[in-house]
Amino acid sequence: DILDTLATLVVGSNSPGCRELVNLVSCWGGKEEATVLVYGIKVPSIWAALANATMAHSLDYDDTHDKAVMHAGVVVIPPALAVAESRRVNGKEFITAVALGVDVACRLALAAPMSPIQSGWMHSPLYGHFGAATAAGKILQLDEEGMINAFGIAYAQAAGNMQCVVDAALTKRIQPGFAAQDGIMAVLMSQIGITGARDSLEGEAGLYKVYYRGDYDPFPLTQALGKDFEIVNLSFKPYPSCRYTHPFIDAALQLANEHDLNAKDIKTITVYLGQSPHPICEPLDIKCNPRTIVDAQFSIPYTVASALVKRKVTIADFTPEAITRSEVIQIANKVVPKLDTRLSSRVITPAIIEVELYEGKKYRAEVEYPKGHPKNPLSFEDISNKLKDGISYAAIPFSPQRIEDVVQTIKHLEELEDVSVIAKLLS
Repeated sequence: DILDTLATLVVGSNSPGCRELVNLVSCWGGKEEATVLVYGIKVPSIWAALANATMAHSLDYDDTHDKAVMHAGVVVIPPALAVAESRRVNGKEFITAVALGVDVACRLALAAPMSPIQSGWMHSPLYGHFGAATAAGKILQLDEEGMINAFGIAYAQAAGNMQCVVDAALTKRIQPGFAAQDGIMAVLMSQIGITGARDSLEGEAGLYKVYYRGDYDPFPLTQALGKDFEIVNLSFKPYPSCRYTHPFIDAALQLANEHDLNAKDIKTITVYLGQSPHPICEPLDIKCNPRTIVDAQFSIPYTVASALVKRKVTIADFTPEAITRSEVIQIANKVVPKLDTRLSSRVITPAIIEVELYEGKKYRAEVEYPKGHPKNPLSFEDISNKLKDGISYAAIPFSPQRIEDVVQTIKHLEELEDVSVIAKLLS
């Protein structure tokens, strides 16, 4: 997960909004505690976490916990690295902090009664506040009382909504940055004696009572706590788009390759989906004719069309120029979504696609576990290649040797004496 997050950060560092945000935090100044990666600027740890998490999430290329419906690494690894950089933290300590932060964030999301699409709360930033506080608190060695207060302070800031997706706003990529920033802030405030709500999760006015009117499942919060860790259940993305689109991309690629489809021969494309991912097809006109990169990232019609036309889906498909390509847009407008309640679920649902050709032939494909799922995993080499293949998109170029050094450093992270070397390599 650490290498995957660093890969998505480097690749996303030049995405719309990122350079502007880096310039902004640079103008703020302050104590030079941590590095804004790629750019090499030293700023206070909270600003570094804000910028780094935003870059890592900017392409929607970072990990997901499919069942919890959240991106976990992006809200945990940047704040952990930011607070570790000015201290001598070894690889094992860093790995422990990341594993704990991811576990806490995912467990909190698993306890929620409904998906972000249903509730309007975006899980990554909302629960990421607590995951970030957990990781930062572990590295800064908060005791039990300190962590209770850090959680209370994190709760005072915790938020994150789906409206940014509806409006295709750049805050979609910045919200995890807020969580990363605020998690560190919560820990730093706790360290100096500021208190927070003690029963921040299950209290009379705790998170689940206020945000979900008390409707939640407490079982995931404590089941095998400290024994089983949700980080092992993360999925890693082969495509830089919303995870809900991935099984449909896989199915489209399967059909295109197995039947040697020519996109020009396609009459209609029917996609069957459950209620949870239905907004990834709505409003249909916008999803077929994306206005912005965010629209395209959250569009089954656009991503399926890209897969059928190009037989691959890459970063190059999510640029201002790419999302207006007529050959892709024409195919996207042939996509017809149909609701299949048998697929309804809060988790990433199986994808069913039927392609009908003008000559009358029909082809069908179904994908249960999209590529990158723990049951259909990416290898360490696959994730390494995300970084190596994407360095040309970085805001500042890196040599192939420098990137190889990063890969080898992470591969042997538990042997590392001081994780601040990661920031040096990526600056």
